[in-house]
Amino acid sequence: MRRRIASKRTLPALLAAAALVAGAAACSAPGHAGGTGGTGATGGAGTQAGTKAPLVIGISLSLTGDFGDTGKAAEKGYELWASQVNKSGGILGRQVQLKIVDDTTSATQVVTNYESLINQDHVDLVFGPVSSLLTVPAARVAARYGYAFIEPAGGAPTVFALHLHNLFLAQPAPVLDLGVSFADYILSLPPGQRPQTAAYSSVDNPFAAPVVELVRQKLQAAGVKTVLDQTYPSEQADLGPVVARVVAAKPDLVVDGTQGEDGYETVKDFVQQKLSPKILFMPNDASDPVNFPAQVGMGNVDGIFTANDWTPMASRPGNADFIKAYLAAYGGTAGQIDSTSAEAYACGQLVQEVAQKTGKVDNATIIATLHAGTFDTIEGSLSWDADGATNGTSGLLLQWINHELVPVYPAADAAHAPEIAKPAWGG
Repeated sequence: MRRRIASKRTLPALLAAAALVAGAAACSAPGHAGGTGGTGATGGAGTQAGTKAPLVIGISLSLTGDFGDTGKAAEKGYELWASQVNKSGGILGRQVQLKIVDDTTSATQVVTNYESLINQDHVDLVFGPVSSLLTVPAARVAARYGYAFIEPAGGAPTVFALHLHNLFLAQPAPVLDLGVSFADYILSLPPGQRPQTAAYSSVDNPFAAPVVELVRQKLQAAGVKTVLDQTYPSEQADLGPVVARVVAAKPDLVVDGTQGEDGYETVKDFVQQKLSPKILFMPNDASDPVNFPAQVGMGNVDGIFTANDWTPMASRPGNADFIKAYLAAYGGTAGQIDSTSAEAYACGQLVQEVAQKTGKVDNATIIATLHAGTFDTIEGSLSWDADGATNGTSGLLLQWINHELVPVYPAADAAHAPEIAKPAWGG
């Protein structure tokens, strides 16, 4: 669930473009989700019972632009799933073909892509792009034509505010719940072991600030005193003053909602200003198993808590097989697998389970079946509310321990007990 965003220079423009595109789509869409225009709920060519035509799935991904790294990670997950399912005979005897097109991290292009995939290429199904900013306009297009929209990486509140019945997030929890596992862990501690004071600091964007605020509300209600609550503008370049205010507050616990380079700069400023809080929770950037230690130094990661929706250490159905297949296809180590690859892979698993359960793979059946049940994936057991937000889970709390990112809470998924009292920087 590591939600990378655009740079501070380009984020306002991308947000504005997404808003314009979403507004235009809303004006042209029918008054209800799942309309039958275009190819309709039957979902394109080659889906009639008894045919063995390929099952074509259209996907728009950010293979270039600000979300390029995340898009490529999703591409690996999608392609790995297709390869695996085709080796076992396909979906209901139909080989899966992926038609992946680049949206260049553009809210305008993502709409063009899905319009083309549905109306010109007549794909049978579609899967979602990466990021909530692109998911919002893309999901509207899918809804207009009655397509199921299983998406890997759009968990912000703006996605579910669309109230689209065809949308399904393939993660155990929306972005807003990213801090729930951390707050629950802190509150599970005996009162004498809980931190007494806390500082909350976040960049002002929809993927970070709401998470920090949720943690603050939970801990403050339980008696943890707030000694600082600050939000800084996304365009702020120098984080020294931001960190200085945290240092001056002298908190036991720090919850820091950073994104991208902000996370690296914050840790470096903590080191420079000599603040090593007893407990540090960074829900976004610290979950990157490759770039975070590379940027802040491996000696500065241990003890930091973070959150994610997937880990190679989680005991989930099919997880070991996914990791084995991923490493065989792409190399590296299990700890280097981007969670977005697992999210994309889970999208395919859901279609596969619907087909096995119903003997059908049309869009109307996918939508109805997913809303009616619970499905086991490498992302966990998933079910959804009417708007496509996942029910009943809050993701994983991870911690850097001995230079390794490991799940520590909840207990069912923990590979190591949490460690309180973060080591000094450079340890």
